[in-house]
Amino acid sequence: MRACISLVLAVLFGLAWAGKMESCASRCNEKFNRDAACQCDRRCLRHGNCCEDYEHLCTEDHKESEPLPQPEEETEEALASKGFSHSSDAITKEEIQSISEKIYRADTNKAQKEDIILNSQNCISPSETRDQVDRCPKPLFTYVNEKLFSKPTYAAFINLLNNYQRATGHGEHFSAQELAEQDAFLREIMKTAVMKELYSFLHHQNRYGSEQEFVYDLKNMWFGLYSRGNEEGDSSGFEHVFSGEVKKGKVTGFHNWIRFYLEEKEGLVDYYSHIYDGPWDSYPDVLAMQFNWDGYYKEVGSAFIGSSPEFEFALYSLCFIARPGKVCQLSLGGYPLAVRTYTWDKSTYGNGKKYIATAYIVSST
Repeated sequence: MRACISLVLAVLFGLAWAGKMESCASRCNEKFNRDAACQCDRRCLRHGNCCEDYEHLCTEDHKESEPLPQPEEETEEALASKGFSHSSDAITKEEIQSISEKIYRADTNKAQKEDIILNSQNCISPSETRDQVDRCPKPLFTYVNEKLFSKPTYAAFINLLNNYQRATGHGEHFSAQELAEQDAFLREIMKTAVMKELYSFLHHQNRYGSEQEFVYDLKNMWFGLYSRGNEEGDSSGFEHVFSGEVKKGKVTGFHNWIRFYLEEKEGLVDYYSHIYDGPWDSYPDVLAMQFNWDGYYKEVGSAFIGSSPEFEFALYSLCFIARPGKVCQLSLGGYPLAVRTYTWDKSTYGNGKKYIATAYIVSST
């Protein structure tokens, strides 16, 4: 399972799990044990959370007397949509809603009411989104207080946006400076109350044993490269969700308000209309909109408005870890919100872990 503690990672990061079982001695093929530092159940190889001596004790010495069953046949779609809701270590809907409220309250870097003036203009019906008609002659953002962008997490986030080629099928090749910018962003967001809340929650859920392990996994799931086109390493979760991509003549991803504002300011984004404006009377708010990005159309692009980079990164990460490939029900300021994530299934990192394919807001119910 994605978030269960892997002994391989524990050794890598020098973790010491005092009082927790770290061997499969007398534990072969037991049921999942959330109190153990590593697992000896029959699915641990698939989920990457086996104890170090699992293969020696449970697949060799016990192989003849109790052969391991073959993995059940499942489609890629079924495997991709599996979350934790049917396992003994499931994170409940109530727990997700509780931590999302804590993250919401912890976002002290968010925009205040006076920092952003929006001009959302015309709202259309979902059936009209394919028309590609510009129903809003004025920009979406009338004003943004750019002093926000001097805050460390904003500045580190903006530094990442010019590190990508938006067209899929063209491999990404990061310079040493660009790789350092990824580390700088993660370092800055981990200083915030938002990410500390998220880590504390996941640590309590036995998903990560240390902050170092957590950051290591975040870097892989968000910044690890995979191929959406014909060339290796042309995409990543971060590029898709926050920076945006173009594939087969259409905009994909691009779910971030800062990116939208900066591109609109440069004359590269033309705001067309919106189909949903969230119930929040302060920031962060939510808007689902249509727009043209330098000649390419986005039929529906949902985004938080006025949130800090760490806020979005935290909520999308929470949903991907707790409900990978599923709809994740959140609560923000007393209002319901749903986030949908998808896993990338054609390649993995670590011991079979999935990259983020996408994450976005899908509804308010």
